[in-house]
Amino acid sequence: MSQFDHDDLARRALSAYFRKTAVTGGVPLQPAKPEVVERNGLHYVVLSNVNGLLAVYRVRTVNGAPMLKGLKRWPAELGAKQEGAE
Repeated sequence: MSQFDHDDLARRALSAYFRKTAVTGGVPLQPAKPEVVERNGLHYVVLSNVNGLLAVYRVRTVNGAPMLKGLKRWPAELGAKQEGAE
């Protein structure tokens, strides 16, 4: 994962989160600093706040460049989805 810029992934995850809540008409909850974590060889960007997880994005490599994939269901070891989160 060292070949990816964690700050860039965090910025892109925040942009995707706020863009999605704007499109769905939801009220975005303010996440804390995004975390880039590794589980079972896969990398994730986790957005959470004091109440729990808001969104999780899996980092994929496409043509040598990192891409984020928003997950509707994420690995249980990352935590439970917060009520009211998109």
